[in-house]
Amino acid sequence: MNKKALAAIAVALFIPLVGYLLLKYAGENAVDVPRNYIYDSVVTKTDNGKIYDDTVWHTVENIRLVNQLGDTVQLYDIKNKAIVMDFFFTSCGSICPTLTHNMRMLQKSFEKGSHSQSVQNDADGANRVQFISFSIDPERDSVARLKKYADRYGVNNDNWWFLTGNKDSIYNFIYEQLKVDKYDDTIPISPDFPHTGRFVLLDRDHHIRGYYDGLDTAEALPKLAHDIGVLMVEKDREHPAALPFDPVEMGICFAITIVIVLLLARIIFKKKKNINNK
Repeated sequence: MNKKALAAIAVALFIPLVGYLLLKYAGENAVDVPRNYIYDSVVTKTDNGKIYDDTVWHTVENIRLVNQLGDTVQLYDIKNKAIVMDFFFTSCGSICPTLTHNMRMLQKSFEKGSHSQSVQNDADGANRVQFISFSIDPERDSVARLKKYADRYGVNNDNWWFLTGNKDSIYNFIYEQLKVDKYDDTIPISPDFPHTGRFVLLDRDHHIRGYYDGLDTAEALPKLAHDIGVLMVEKDREHPAALPFDPVEMGICFAITIVIVLLLARIIFKKKKNINNK
């Protein structure tokens, strides 16, 4: 078999592989995915004889509180959603009203499905993101006060909880699980009173994926809106969706294609040899 025939076969075999690799690279790098924050440990694993380190990202623990409708709810009730959290108290006369207003605008934007092309309608957008506001004055913020506060801003109670409950539980969750006093040295947060304008973003696996200035409508909140949209359509690494084809069947078809190409090349070579001999 001459060099031209071999080159043609090589091209026929490698074009699909190169195309796949290019598409895979483009797909993985086309979107600015929000990074993970806070790791719990790094474990060493072995896969097919290769040793590598794998980061175990911090998973926010569950918490059980009461919302503005008087329902007892817990974080782990929320399935397959991006989660945005903030911290307030109903008698706050400083930043809290602005934070709530800004989060309400964010909630409205996802009811319209404007931040993700994969969100097909209003219901999908609202059902794929959850908003949570923790009272940092739970001893005074009763269910009735939370409901009145939520109604004042016209919030959609279906995907926004205003939560109250045991103060120690809430504070421990804010400081030990959400780490709101970390990653920002410009605005110190009191270790005794977590009065902060920070929004915290969690993914569907309850990993922290971002901290944002809830008062910054020029840069931080548009970035948060973008990141929520990305998390809505981010691949679920723990429970990946089924491939649109059977990998085994695809492998068999690829092998058959190789055999056919080789047979055709051999036939063409024989015919050409016979013609030359005549």
